Amino acid sequence: MGRVSAKQNILVIGGGVIGLSTAYELSRRGASVTVIDKGEPGFGCSYGNAGWITPCFALPLPMPGMFLKAVGWLLDPESPLHIHPAADPLLFRWLFGFMRSMRAGKMRESVRALTEISKYSLEAYSKLSVETGSEFGFEKKGLLMAAQSPAGVRAAIQEMELVAAHGVPGRFLTGEETKAFEPALTGKIEGSVYFPEEAHAEPLQVVRAFAAGAEKLGAKLLSRTEIYDFEIGRGGHIQSVRTTRGKFVADQYVLATGSWSHPIARALRLRVPVLGGKGYAMITPVLSPNPSHPMMLIEKKIAVTPRQGAQAGTLRIAGTLELVNGDDSISPRRVNAIVRGAREFMNVPEEPQILELWRGLRPCTPDGVPIIGRASGFTNLTVVTGHQMLGLQSAPGSGRLAAELVLGEKPTFDPHPFRASRF
Repeated sequence: MGRVSAKQNILVIGGGVIGLSTAYELSRRGASVTVIDKGEPGFGCSYGNAGWITPCFALPLPMPGMFLKAVGWLLDPESPLHIHPAADPLLFRWLFGFMRSMRAGKMRESVRALTEISKYSLEAYSKLSVETGSEFGFEKKGLLMAAQSPAGVRAAIQEMELVAAHGVPGRFLTGEETKAFEPALTGKIEGSVYFPEEAHAEPLQVVRAFAAGAEKLGAKLLSRTEIYDFEIGRGGHIQSVRTTRGKFVADQYVLATGSWSHPIARALRLRVPVLGGKGYAMITPVLSPNPSHPMMLIEKKIAVTPRQGAQAGTLRIAGTLELVNGDDSISPRRVNAIVRGAREFMNVPEEPQILELWRGLRPCTPDGVPIIGRASGFTNLTVVTGHQMLGLQSAPGSGRLAAELVLGEKPTFDPHPFRASRF
């Protein structure tokens, strides 16, 4: 495909961190961009992100040897990754693809692609505040993976070795060294791995930074604008979209709709196998002692993020992934499991004060790699979705790749692992 004029009118559907990072990159290239979102930009999945910008976690969900674990998750409603059984064709097809992706070769390809785009994004975030004139709490304090068991330590070391091959440094700490390094860890600690180059930020402020940057470059952002139909001409050319705020006509369209991508794509007879992975994030008062570093509590798959600036005095605790299809109800059992799990590692009160509880659906593809590419059968549609828990972490790189593909530029990253046609 040849280069497309950057002066084209482009409609980005979806105002989360991925949609707005794409809008920002398109605007930087001179495109005329409009972003529409069914709610308020930044208050969907992006809002509940742990805030991590961590290439060390550039791993896909399906990993070799996970089959027996997956069976156990299916039977345990309190497991870190729970698969909710349902007679749902999408779930069956998704699980089949998930199992097929548990191959060493596929895993290595995915880790390479995810690490590359995440490392670029970490560097891009260090410049974004100056570029957009927006502060978003960016801090480079590293990330600690703390384990209670020898198996947990082995898992952390294996992850360290996988990403070390792609230039992400880490070091092992014994249990005693871990507690000296992070006194907030009060429970039994077998050991840990510390990744010193990782960073974190406030997710909503990150989305607003991308929005501010795009708007300064001329982009228009419209909230509470829900798409419900497409007008498609000959040859798979989208002519317009109908929304709750009227019809929009553009030269190019970008679908960045997260966990809503499957039903929207179905209206286009396009296969986008994105399943919602329900997760929770809670804001509590600081603990005593309070963590000084972002931490992954390995056995419980719980993310802990200390907050700064206007959010100082609070702590974000996030966890669980429950594969569902559009169900955003709150499960007290899973919320309680997060609290109990965190209490095993830190001085969490028996009845912690939860200042805010978020739950939402993280968009998950069967192979754990986002979809970033031209949609098969369409001349002017690009899909950018399926980032699971890595949306904020990889947003600058994802937005750049998407913008390059939309405009026909030479891509910065190998687009093959992200191609939409693989499904």
